[in-house]
Amino acid sequence: MAGAEKTRGAGARAAAPAALAAMRTLVARYDPSTFEPQGGRARIRLAVAGSEHAFDVVLEPGGAQLGDAHGTPDATLSAEQSAWIAVAEDLGRGLELFRAGRLQVRRNLHLGVGFLAATSGRSNPERLRFEVVRTPGARLSTMQAGSGPVLLALHGLGGTKGSFLPTLAELGAHFRVIALDLPGFGDSDKPLRARYDAGYFASTVVDLLDALGIERAHVVGNSLGGRVALELGLAHSDRVERLVLLCPALAWRRERPLVPLLRLARPELGLVQLAPRMLVEGIVRRLIPDAEQGWTAAGVDEFLRAYLTPAGRAAFYAAARRIYLDEPHGERGFWTRLGSLQAPSLFVWGVHDRLVPLAFARHVREALPAATHLSLQCGHVPQIERPRQTHAAIAKFLAAA
Repeated sequence: MAGAEKTRGAGARAAAPAALAAMRTLVARYDPSTFEPQGGRARIRLAVAGSEHAFDVVLEPGGAQLGDAHGTPDATLSAEQSAWIAVAEDLGRGLELFRAGRLQVRRNLHLGVGFLAATSGRSNPERLRFEVVRTPGARLSTMQAGSGPVLLALHGLGGTKGSFLPTLAELGAHFRVIALDLPGFGDSDKPLRARYDAGYFASTVVDLLDALGIERAHVVGNSLGGRVALELGLAHSDRVERLVLLCPALAWRRERPLVPLLRLARPELGLVQLAPRMLVEGIVRRLIPDAEQGWTAAGVDEFLRAYLTPAGRAAFYAAARRIYLDEPHGERGFWTRLGSLQAPSLFVWGVHDRLVPLAFARHVREALPAATHLSLQCGHVPQIERPRQTHAAIAKFLAAA
């Protein structure tokens, strides 16, 4: 069902004709069955880079309206006129331009990409689409594309499902790729009393599979998502086919001097924002290289969008705390249990990863001699930093199932 399209205001009449025509095409094709904002209403700014032209699309239940830009938008999409034409013609091209930095999505990646998906003009079941899935413990925000064997994608700490947009684009031709916001992150529920450890996340993923009627799935996880994927393989082996671990968070093997302090610390302290918002944003953007460029900028926006809310901040602290407190040894220790993993596994390591050093690969080989390993010249997020190599390796590994 296409949304209603209206164009109002002198600003619209003054626009570069081709860009405005492309925007009108997008808005006229808006399909709320593909994506609808939470709460039913949102304002998205469409800007023509290198000019003063900008317009707002207001998404409402059942339709969309294009008019002059005013106020503060919920998301901003910015591109040159030629890129707007390409996006109007083909969503796949739009995502390619986004990855290349020619189309910027800021403030809310979920909303911006959801709008692009809902205005692609596609209605086939394999199209990029968004869905909120209700499970016993939380409502989970998902995006999926493609058909075939299911590949479930789990993001890292502070990340969102948006970090797997390249995976949907690259592997959607052969798999039904489902990326979700883990509870506590992105647009999923953020229950205050949740444990936010690997076991909790794994149980939530099983609830999602149940809700979607999926018996077994391949699972790819990055960072925290990799640790959750491993927990799925260890505790719920009957639900897992093959595992792909992209720089997975692993239990520390060295002495952890902060354990006593963190066991006493309460993540609920995150409900209080002790530092001013502007200070927090400034620190995050200074700590992350290229924080205003392309994928990195969108990722920083996604992190801040959740972190700057009380529930999102508490969830982030709780999950980070659990990563540090993950027991390495003993009867229930991670490294003790890892050797019992039965699912065929591919570990992808970043040579320049500062969070999960390549040295961990040796310990994994000792625990899992049959696992496959790949080292790439990248940091902590291979699917974004080295998308072609990463997804070619994933496709080859999963094809052997």
